[in-house]
Amino acid sequence: MAKKQKYYVVWQGNIPGVYDSWSECEKQIKGVAAAKYKSYESRALAEQAFRIGPELAASVIEKQIKGEPILVTDENGISKIRSDVEGPVPVLDAIAVDAACSGNPGVMEYQGVYVASRTQLFHFSAPVGTNNIGEFLAIVHGLAYLKKNNLNLILYSDSVNAINWVRAKQCRTKLALTPETAKLYEIIRRAEAWLHNNSYTTEIRKWDTEHWGEIPADFNRK
Repeated sequence: MAKKQKYYVVWQGNIPGVYDSWSECEKQIKGVAAAKYKSYESRALAEQAFRIGPELAASVIEKQIKGEPILVTDENGISKIRSDVEGPVPVLDAIAVDAACSGNPGVMEYQGVYVASRTQLFHFSAPVGTNNIGEFLAIVHGLAYLKKNNLNLILYSDSVNAINWVRAKQCRTKLALTPETAKLYEIIRRAEAWLHNNSYTTEIRKWDTEHWGEIPADFNRK
């Protein structure tokens, strides 16, 4: 397995900066008694750390690496970006969708919320389903909701599979078609038909859970 690329920040050394290899970093810190440096797994994080300095980087960057939520809620229940965050951030004037399943298959539900206020825009549940089906249906429901209401908003999902299924206009589930799942399959077919019969301009984006925390539509059952 190839060794993962690391990026090295030198805050205090011969020539401070961001370096692509340990050998280059070592040249800048060798013989410097008070050298300050650290490695990061992406250039974006390394450049951010270099800009804000070692003290802030020790807390701010680590929060992002650990996936600590970057959204905070004010006294009116409106979400805002944490003031210490730099780099790419989500758009708050957007909607987010997510699904949950008690067992897989099991009782399945999904919802869509407005990101800034976390107001629920729609919700659906089925007695039997899978998480991937829920994620797929949630995106399609979100697209239909935005089109029906003439809203030009970004739609966030944290499911790569579901986003790909929507783009392919097909729910690629392996859930067996049985009398118990027949009604859900009717809904899936309607969702697929909507994708084939409707155009939309909505931009579907992947929610960056690793750096932003859980998607606002999350059911908080983990």
